[in-house]
Amino acid sequence: MSLFEGLSGKLQETIQKMRGKARVTEKDVKEMMREIKLALLEADVNFKVVKDFINKVSERAVGQDVLESLTPGQQVIKIVHEELIELMGKVPSKPTFSPKPPTVYMMVGLQGSGKTTTSGKIANLMRKQGKNPLLVACDIYRPAAIKQLQVVGNQLNIPVFSAGDKISPVDIAKAALEHAAKMQYDLVIIDTAGRLHIDEELMDELSFIKKAVHPHEILLVVDSMTGQDAVNVAQSFNEKLGIDGIILTKLDGDTRGGAALSVKAVTGKPIKYVGMGEKLSDLEPFYPDRMASRILGMGDVLSLIEKAQEALDEKKALEMEKKLLSQQFTFDDFLEQMQQLKKMGPLNQLIGMIPGLNAKALKNIDIDEKKMAHVEAIIKSMTKQERINPSIINGSRRKRIAAGSGTSIQEVNKLLRDFEEMKKMVKMMSDMGKRGKKGFGKLRMPF
Repeated sequence: MSLFEGLSGKLQETIQKMRGKARVTEKDVKEMMREIKLALLEADVNFKVVKDFINKVSERAVGQDVLESLTPGQQVIKIVHEELIELMGKVPSKPTFSPKPPTVYMMVGLQGSGKTTTSGKIANLMRKQGKNPLLVACDIYRPAAIKQLQVVGNQLNIPVFSAGDKISPVDIAKAALEHAAKMQYDLVIIDTAGRLHIDEELMDELSFIKKAVHPHEILLVVDSMTGQDAVNVAQSFNEKLGIDGIILTKLDGDTRGGAALSVKAVTGKPIKYVGMGEKLSDLEPFYPDRMASRILGMGDVLSLIEKAQEALDEKKALEMEKKLLSQQFTFDDFLEQMQQLKKMGPLNQLIGMIPGLNAKALKNIDIDEKKMAHVEAIIKSMTKQERINPSIINGSRRKRIAAGSGTSIQEVNKLLRDFEEMKKMVKMMSDMGKRGKKGFGKLRMPF
């Protein structure tokens, strides 16, 4: 399952109908709005948010300049895209820092929202930006909460300040601030207690910590998979405590996406970061424009480029492209490509970032990460000569490769066939590109 899967599919279908239209009537717009409205409600987007969104888009889409323009279908899609960005927060909300260090971030949220892990992820992200963070264990109630933060700190090699569970969270926070000033930590991240629900006792304690340490930012961590509940929690925390930003966790597991689309409109507070996986590096700044593009199937080229820049070597990539197009692409090159690709993260997430590849096209691209491991084993069992020139792989060589890789002769045969197919397809696509056409047809990856 991928991010916003149900919503993306439905919106893309609706948009597809509109895309090529040379004439668009008010009736067309109305029909499109009805479909978008249903798709948003099904995705668990707040009812009032949906109503406002549909009104804004309708009002702009039935204007004369849209209906009478040369590309009315495209214009309507552009409006939907712009209003989605507006809904999630026009500009990305960057972290802010106190002019007089240390900057204090207070992490709040319900139990189970991923607050402790997210505290570590934020510290890790900020360290990459040149900060010197200190994590502070202020949850003295949940069994092993302090231990959990210490484990996270250890994994990241980031210090954790704790004073056990016998003194009050307010005193721990104050002591941590003194310690940070003395040891020259310029960022203090306070992991506070959560409850299973919002209660007065919890809010009072958080208010006392807030008064004691004057945090520069209060960041609310919410589990996006709880949908509408996540939005209600955000609203309550904001009313009772005042928050500066929201971090949505488990967004990679949320196929509906209602929280991401509602929370800014309901609370007025920006989504600052999104958690996209289990690893301590899986926290990304939230870009409303990129997210809107991904939801509408326009891809997210910038995020893809950023991931690629972290994982790929640009010079190698250019060499690889030349080899592919000149048909000199070998199994060695293919193995290298696979290893670089794996560094970038789960394949189904990456595929969703490629513009023009809608959910239906993806059904033709068969991706199975286990098969990738098999493919790797088969290639590694080939000799140098066989990798460069697969045409020499006869029956006895196939038998040897299968035995060496722990796979079957059928799997070896399939890989050889798929590899040739892929090379043919790349050639065909490059020829089509030269003639100004595009299309993936039934591109089958050899994994």
